[in-house]
Amino acid sequence: MQEYRTFTLAVLVGTALSVPGFAQDAGDNDDDDAAPVPAAAEKVTRASKDVPELVLGSATDSFTVNQKDFELIAGQGYRWKITSAAGLEYKFATDLFRNVWMNQIVINDLEVHMNGAPAWLEFDSEGTMQVQFTTIRPGTYTWSVPDLGDKGMKGMITIK
Repeated sequence: MQEYRTFTLAVLVGTALSVPGFAQDAGDNDDDDAAPVPAAAEKVTRASKDVPELVLGSATDSFTVNQKDFELIAGQGYRWKITSAAGLEYKFATDLFRNVWMNQIVINDLEVHMNGAPAWLEFDSEGTMQVQFTTIRPGTYTWSVPDLGDKGMKGMITIK
């Protein structure tokens, strides 16, 4: 009986390995041709990820932004630095804050913890605020500097 079980196991393993695509050839490394993984295909991790920094204004143009559109993954934690780099007063507003779990806002190493979302972030002078949050609801959200959106200070945040 023991010989029969050993023989059956050997046949099953041999059959599984002979099925095309089931086993990988020693020289076949799919990582060589791997394309960059789009954000929608990335996996959610327990560690917070950095969103590319958003810079409002510059020394030469008060109405420029370095990036307009952002793509995030639902259920992922993020850290997002938003910087005012010009001398204007900016009021950063987004409907994203009402659709995420806000962890904290950090300004000059001082942490603001809240039970709810901020209405907006206001920059009275140059500086950086870091917002830490976890995405909850997939969707498309807008961000803008009210009254300056027509000058290009607006964009989209997509959560997939």
